[in-house]
Amino acid sequence: MAIRFGGEFRAGKKQQEVYDFLTDPNQFAPLLPDFESLTVHDAKRSTVKVKVGVAHIKGTASVQLELAETDEPHRAVYKGKGNVAGGSVTMTAGFDLVPSGDTTLVKWSGEAQLVGQLVAMAGGLIEPLAKKNVQRLIDALQKALG
Repeated sequence: MAIRFGGEFRAGKKQQEVYDFLTDPNQFAPLLPDFESLTVHDAKRSTVKVKVGVAHIKGTASVQLELAETDEPHRAVYKGKGNVAGGSVTMTAGFDLVPSGDTTLVKWSGEAQLVGQLVAMAGGLIEPLAKKNVQRLIDALQKALG
């Protein structure tokens, strides 16, 4: 199952500040919905754990994140792979930053591919829940970035 998402918002901070925030997992990871923990391995790799649950399937997702592409201070792209309750996920999330005076237009997009028992059992519940959680993250990022 593939889930695509995207949009844009205006951050009340300058482009470099937004870039620095988005490329620092210590700053953005705690904003993830149902965040549990973060382990930073090096400047480009980290592991994030979040609680997940769809229907009666509940557990912790452990996602290996890599800052796979950077063009400071214009673009950052993450790639991730992980295990979720009853399945696995691969994902990408990209941020393009366009300066506008003292603010920054953040254009974001991504995709998640889910496979396994979770998809078979939860079916149509997954996409609405995923989109809700992505929107929760975007709302938290907007608030953190002014």
